[in-house]
Amino acid sequence: MFETSGPRLFALPCGADFATELVTGLRARMQDSPPEAMAQAEIYVNSDRMARRLRAVFDAGPACLLPRIRLVTDLADPFTRAELPTPVPSLRRRLELTGLVSGLLDQAPDLAPRAALFDLADSLATLMEEMQGENVPPEAIENLDVSDQSGHWQRALTFLKIIQRYFEADSAPDAQSYSRLALTLRLKQWEETPPQHPIIVAGSTGSRGTTAAFMTAVARLPQGAVVLPGFDADTPKDVWARLDNALTGEDHPQFRFARLMQALDLTPGDIRNWTDTQPPSPARNRVVSLALRPAPVTHQWLSEGPSLPLLPDAMQDVTLLEATSQRDEALAIALRLRQAVADGQRAAVISPDRMLTRRVTSALDRWNILPDDSGGTPAQLTPPGRLLRHVAELFVKPLTAEMLLTLLKHPLTHSGADRGQHLLNTRDLELFIRRNGMPYPQPETLAAWGETRARGDWASWTGQRFCGHDHTGKRPLSDWVTSLLALTEAVCAGPGIDGSGGLWKEAAGRKLHGVMQTLSREAEFGADMSARDFADLLGALLSREEVRDRDAPHPNILIWGTLEARVMDADLVILASLNEGSWPELPGADPWLNRQMRAKAGLLLPERRIGLSAHDFQQAAAAPEVWLTRSMKSDEAETVPSRWLNRLMNLMRGLPDRDGPAAIDQMRARGAHWLDLARASETPITAPPVLRPSPAPPTEARPKQLSVTEIKRLVRDPFAIYAKRVLRLKPLDPLMQAPDALMRGILTHKVLEDFVKATQIEPLDLTPGRLLALAEQIIGDPDEVPFPTTRALWQARMTRIAPWFVETEVDRQAHATPSQYEITGKATIPALGFTLTATADRIDIDGRGGAHIYDYKTGAAPTAKEQRSFDKQLLLEAAMLDDGGFAPLEPPHVERAVFISLQPSNPKEVLAPLEDAPPEQVWAEFVTLITAYHDPNTGFTARRALQKDNDAGDYDHLARFGEWDVTDTPVKEILT
Repeated sequence: MFETSGPRLFALPCGADFATELVTGLRARMQDSPPEAMAQAEIYVNSDRMARRLRAVFDAGPACLLPRIRLVTDLADPFTRAELPTPVPSLRRRLELTGLVSGLLDQAPDLAPRAALFDLADSLATLMEEMQGENVPPEAIENLDVSDQSGHWQRALTFLKIIQRYFEADSAPDAQSYSRLALTLRLKQWEETPPQHPIIVAGSTGSRGTTAAFMTAVARLPQGAVVLPGFDADTPKDVWARLDNALTGEDHPQFRFARLMQALDLTPGDIRNWTDTQPPSPARNRVVSLALRPAPVTHQWLSEGPSLPLLPDAMQDVTLLEATSQRDEALAIALRLRQAVADGQRAAVISPDRMLTRRVTSALDRWNILPDDSGGTPAQLTPPGRLLRHVAELFVKPLTAEMLLTLLKHPLTHSGADRGQHLLNTRDLELFIRRNGMPYPQPETLAAWGETRARGDWASWTGQRFCGHDHTGKRPLSDWVTSLLALTEAVCAGPGIDGSGGLWKEAAGRKLHGVMQTLSREAEFGADMSARDFADLLGALLSREEVRDRDAPHPNILIWGTLEARVMDADLVILASLNEGSWPELPGADPWLNRQMRAKAGLLLPERRIGLSAHDFQQAAAAPEVWLTRSMKSDEAETVPSRWLNRLMNLMRGLPDRDGPAAIDQMRARGAHWLDLARASETPITAPPVLRPSPAPPTEARPKQLSVTEIKRLVRDPFAIYAKRVLRLKPLDPLMQAPDALMRGILTHKVLEDFVKATQIEPLDLTPGRLLALAEQIIGDPDEVPFPTTRALWQARMTRIAPWFVETEVDRQAHATPSQYEITGKATIPALGFTLTATADRIDIDGRGGAHIYDYKTGAAPTAKEQRSFDKQLLLEAAMLDDGGFAPLEPPHVERAVFISLQPSNPKEVLAPLEDAPPEQVWAEFVTLITAYHDPNTGFTARRALQKDNDAGDYDHLARFGEWDVTDTPVKEILT
């Protein structure tokens, strides 16, 4: 097939449809060969997607025997595999390293948090693979001089000595060393018997040492050739000459090609075109090539820029979209993709930013377009992945109500049978937890709840499956995996059902089943670990796996990573998220070797990734139609444009003679058009704001009973009474019981009530010590306050107020004797059929029959002025007591009514103003108030007289507060 001898390097220009052109060139070269010659040919490509694409091009015809298409990472054929040692599974090696790193963190906790355990092991495994791939022996690391480095790097080198045993001759190889062994064996075979059939390496840049060595060998075979993707023929010779130094040239897109030519002793002039096909826009390629020149030669912009074609013509198919936010960027991209579908175009979004691509996918869903996403969904975010992580958390800490409901509501829980009844039970249990509080569910508590509702079997199953799995010690990894799988499968099956429900079904389930089986098989090689470490390991493991969507994606709407830019076959290519840190991605911090140490050891520099990304950018920017998009803000912070976009803009801006500024304006105008469409598509329907409500229901619908504590709300926010008593709406209690003011108030009332009762039995108990002992007994009970920090805080509050309370209690009991505690009372307005209810915390009776009403307040007590106008609780209780409303007490004379404020900073007694507002007057005023609110023409005005403008109410959202304010006039609405 190849007549010339010597190393053969071919290339295709940026923007060429690589797969199509590769097949076209191969067919042309083999047109005079017999049909079976094509079947003998071998083509090595760099990715599965490229292999699939090549087969699709061959399938498009004309018909022929297919060549053997393989990956460059798969160099061992069936005959050579028998001569090679079996490689160690990647997971096994990482589990072994996890144990080593765990020991390191035990000795040096400041190195990294334990949550990074698996990430550190993964980075160490990556370093080992890189050393194998680049053929760097451990001695090169050991011999590094770090005398002038910080102590961290000296410790890192000391630790790296531990991994030397993995490089010994009798050590089982990992994937990279296996590839190098396979390459060595393959080259030996070729040296003894050079193959005479065509062998082609296509689409690889040789970024890895093993791959570069393989490409070099293939190029020298009798019928071997290497076809380079995205070769820049516009790069001048002096620039190629500068790319021989990795420290200064590795971030250039053509650096790898320069290294390959150097290894083969070739020059750019020796590179031949694989086909004669021209790129979509040679003029644009020249502009991008000049923009990406190495920094030391950017003066060439001045010398070569004037010879460029007119830039508006060169960039006429390029759109620059600069959105204010990533949301706007994603929506504009989605709109363009929607237009591509209508026009029958094949469009691809290329971006390393997975958050952006997920936003684009979400935006496309409004038109029922599912893109073909090469990345898929991270396994940890799939339903089985989430469930496995949730169940693993049961081993880490005691079960909370939130954890329980999260698990019970998971779509795979109880998926074996009768899931409908399971969901009904879950709903009823959630309501019970919200109403009664169950911060840490226990099996006996759940069983008691189930017995009262004829759901005993389900409640027992819930307690058994979800409670009591937390573990504080270390266990072998195999035990953790076995427990996790057994518990998760039982949770999915349901009570009394064998199997695993829907856990391992669908694409995500099958993928996760394979991952967990691999983990189970390799778990014996992992070290003992805590539950927290196991949960972190599981999350890290699942985050590295991806699941392709089971639904059929749109064939012409594609989302690719940067690697797929080399397989480009799209009419429209959108280079998205062109911001520094996103594209190119910033090199991650290497905890083992810094940049200088890597260079000395002969390892790859961090700039390698930037150079590869630059090459991907250069290829993608040469498509027939190109969009360059970025968001100017991310998470409220300003972003920096990608260095390549910056270079392109700076070059064009500096060429006014070639109409560069005008070209930029045109590119931005095209992007602004789509941003305007995006904003228009999200413009909300204009609707006038609602008016301040004041609903007026008919008399028969109005409340016939209120408590004294609700009268304050009736005065200040009547709409809240309307929502609660007329509409019968109640706020949903929080799922996780919180140590709030209500809980503190209830427990404080109980402590003080028990204390006062005890002093009536034994007067000598009237001491701060006795009060604090009761507080310890009640507030210190974990069943009452299941929050250790809160228990300590509330007991400290009691310690501060105890001396004051006892001192004033002596005075109170000197004037009157405690008689009633938590006594309920009621009073009626017969003409209206209305009842007022109350619960007095405490009523004392003095020697003359006078009543002393007390109400405990853990917060600030209302002032006398506030009581006179708004907070009438004690005044109304006095009026009710005066009228005989607290049976069995006879209607005594009310001597005084007192709020006992228990604020630690300022405990005090606040008297109700009985002299200014005697019971008869208070009751008359109350009857007038209730009579007014029984008038069908009186509205329940929202936020009528709140104490503070920023006070929040439970029903503000129903009143649409925010669309109006308190200065607006209420609008009465007569309801029938």
